Amino acid sequence: MKIKKKQLETEAVYKPKLIKKRKPNRSIVGDFFIYAFLLFMAVLMAFPLVYAINNALKPLDELFKFPPTVFAQNPTLDNFSDLFVTMGKSWVTFSRYIFNTVFITVVGTVGHLIIASMGAFVLAKYDFPGGKTFFKVVTVAMMFNGYVISIPNYLIINKLHMVDTYWSIIIPAFASPVGFFLMKQFMEGLPMSLVEAAKIDGANEWRVFTSIVMPNVKPAWLTMIIFSVQGLWNNPASTFIYSEEKKTLVYALQQIQSGGIARTGQTAAVSVIVMMVPIIIFVLSESQILETMASSGLKD
Repeated sequence: MKIKKKQLETEAVYKPKLIKKRKPNRSIVGDFFIYAFLLFMAVLMAFPLVYAINNALKPLDELFKFPPTVFAQNPTLDNFSDLFVTMGKSWVTFSRYIFNTVFITVVGTVGHLIIASMGAFVLAKYDFPGGKTFFKVVTVAMMFNGYVISIPNYLIINKLHMVDTYWSIIIPAFASPVGFFLMKQFMEGLPMSLVEAAKIDGANEWRVFTSIVMPNVKPAWLTMIIFSVQGLWNNPASTFIYSEEKKTLVYALQQIQSGGIARTGQTAAVSVIVMMVPIIIFVLSESQILETMASSGLKD
């Protein structure tokens, strides 16, 4: 009898309790208006992208049609083929422009990720003289856009003899304050107990950084990669690079856009190509960006 009673008590403790579902306080009408509003906002945000893609697929007679139509009635890829023909006539090959852009984007993004994450790790997890002052300088640097610092930036690059080289674009990208700020704020939410436990187990600073910290702040550095890629991919680099064989794809496409009315279709194709890479990267990492924005302000 005692054994049976003990068994019943044990089952009562470990038996999962039924939790009542909490019903929302909204009515059916309220839900309808919320979903209708979200649908309206989704259509509003997707409209520019849909319109740009359809413009690139329109023949010339539809591009000059008034009033303009949103969707292409006779879709064609002639604008893209004409664009590649025009680029093929240049004395610098189209593949060279692509290589220049990809090289600058990849090297600049990787370097920015390494420098910003390592610096943010030190500022977020260690106290040292001048650390708070340095972070305040980084925060103030975010207030200045590229146009404000363009002249001092050019003077520094010129003194370093990096004008008309890839490094004139890559080196400034390493020091972008946005990624540094984002990584530091996100790393502050990482418990210090993880770092201390790893050190007790015999891990050195590099092992703690690569095996403990970076995997736990993956949403932050993925978001930083997206921001860096967008900035470098869309950079025409015309201020620092003068040699045609070193110019970027965006610069070459902008020259086509300035070709007049005859290249209106090619201009529409250029717009789609320029926006394609950042959008694809954003879509693939959208969940990580939302997680970063939701948790970057949380502290341990």
